[in-house]
Amino acid sequence: MPPPTTPARTSGSGTGTSSWDVIVVGAGPAGATAARVAAASGCATLLLERAAVPRYKTCGGGLIGASLAALPAGLPLRVYDTAGHFTFALNGRAERTLASRAPTIAMVYRSELDAALTEAAAAAGAEVRDSTALTALEEEDGTVTVRTNHGETLRARAVVGADGSASRVARYVGVQCAQVDLALEAEVPVDARTADRWQGRLLMEWGPLPGSFGWVFPKGDVCTAGVVAARGNPAALRAYKKDFLSRHGLLGPRPLHDTGHLTRCRRPDSPLARGRVLVAGDAAALVDHWSREGISYALRSGQLAGHAATRLVTAAEAEAAETADRYGRQVEETLGAEMRASRSLMDLFAHNPGLVHTALTRVPAAFRRLDAYIAGRTSVAGIMATPFARSATALATRLPLRAARALAR
Repeated sequence: MPPPTTPARTSGSGTGTSSWDVIVVGAGPAGATAARVAAASGCATLLLERAAVPRYKTCGGGLIGASLAALPAGLPLRVYDTAGHFTFALNGRAERTLASRAPTIAMVYRSELDAALTEAAAAAGAEVRDSTALTALEEEDGTVTVRTNHGETLRARAVVGADGSASRVARYVGVQCAQVDLALEAEVPVDARTADRWQGRLLMEWGPLPGSFGWVFPKGDVCTAGVVAARGNPAALRAYKKDFLSRHGLLGPRPLHDTGHLTRCRRPDSPLARGRVLVAGDAAALVDHWSREGISYALRSGQLAGHAATRLVTAAEAEAAETADRYGRQVEETLGAEMRASRSLMDLFAHNPGLVHTALTRVPAAFRRLDAYIAGRTSVAGIMATPFARSATALATRLPLRAARALAR
């Protein structure tokens, strides 16, 4: 079980009006990163978080190579396990375990990751106010006004919204989604024998619902396990979760947490800024369509947003729009390209999970590509650009579902 975490540096909230260069809303990976970058650039930066830090966050807590590379150097963060073996299954069948060339996925708790990143933002000079929620947002004459639940009126030259998938700032910007999924997750304490069985090994199981899967991530004496599928059939997803946990011996113990949340993937034409207000991470709906991985997107978009907010501080009104547009182009050229590729992979997977399973478990080149992506040596776009992926995508549009499932047996 995770040890107690020292709360990030906070500032007592007050009433009245105050002015800042940059205000960041949300102290997750995207927001804490944006605040750290802006503060390190010399901006008077305020980081707002509606919950008390540290706070629980529904998340598998697996850091892939792209996430690890985006963390600030020397970040003090406890890693509870590192996955070197990957077990794949097709709805409880055709299970196979493969070894990674270089174990990479670091298993952490989001409460500890977010607290460490928030501490890094504070160390860079940002003021942190937790238990402070945004209640209103408006923009006029080159100034963004933010109001909080404590009756404060705060003003800034730039605002970064990183307040999660239910973001109030995203509604202001007008973020639109192409895919919305429901994830159900439990953090289950396990005995020593079970912990030893899962040590260094994670499970990915392609589920019975379209585009669904279940996962088990080991963290010492706790396993984080859950299922995800398209929003719209929660009863079926709950039934899958119960069956999944039962089959893997994780249904009996009383979970430390048993929660659900929505993950959202943006439409390619969805805005990333409005005036001097930017969105990043989950608030911008920057999430992988297939794996629903969002931490690497949050960290990378947070860096881009922090630099863009810094430029907005000194930008005249005539330059502000170009600065915001530049941020949008940077996100589109990097993370947007990743999301377009992951959307293609998701279409392939949803149409024919059996084919994807067979490729990963029976075609060494396919698993090596996935392993390279997990380690940060390639991207989803790189995977989908290979001749093998293009051929598989073409085949999936023609191969009947029954035939693909037969391949996996």
